[in-house]
Amino acid sequence: MKPFSLRYMMNASTVAGLAACAALVFYGFYTGIFSSQAALEQFLAGFGLWAPLIFVIFQAVQVVIPILPGGIGCVAGVLVFGPIAGFLYNYVGICLGSLAAFLLARRYGRPIIESMFSPKLRAKYLHWTEGRRFNNLFAVAIFMPVAPDDFLCYLAGTTKMTVRRFATIILLGKPLAIAAYSFGLSAAITYLAKLFGIA
Repeated sequence: MKPFSLRYMMNASTVAGLAACAALVFYGFYTGIFSSQAALEQFLAGFGLWAPLIFVIFQAVQVVIPILPGGIGCVAGVLVFGPIAGFLYNYVGICLGSLAAFLLARRYGRPIIESMFSPKLRAKYLHWTEGRRFNNLFAVAIFMPVAPDDFLCYLAGTTKMTVRRFATIILLGKPLAIAAYSFGLSAAITYLAKLFGIA
């Protein structure tokens, strides 16, 4: 498949994913899932013990094939599972997905990046790989909530960074960004829901 076609499909998937997520959030508030403990427990009961596993897999996959902004999944985890469990499931899923992205890029090289990400994004960060500063720049970016982590994990896989160093940076750097997305956006959504009278 040509790079343009794959990027077009990913963009279309992003729009569809955002629409589905918006509908799910509205449905959650409308039915009381996000504001009533009893409604939430009833909702999760439909998935049984599989609910956490399904969510972790979803978070891992959305790193490898980014169809939704990472913050959306983080918020969903906290709203559905609560702050502690939601944060943990987000952390596990995103770390697994990040490692998978790194290993895919290590296996297939730059072509996989060219097929998945826009030239504009690549041009913005490819110069990081020049010289010996990539490891430090990558570590700082992973600690920041606003960096394009999915792309950077793929990019790291095309460098000489070892798997051990990559895993260490991800395991230590992800908690801050995940917490910022999870609790910051969750609070914003709750505030907007109350403001518009749907919570």
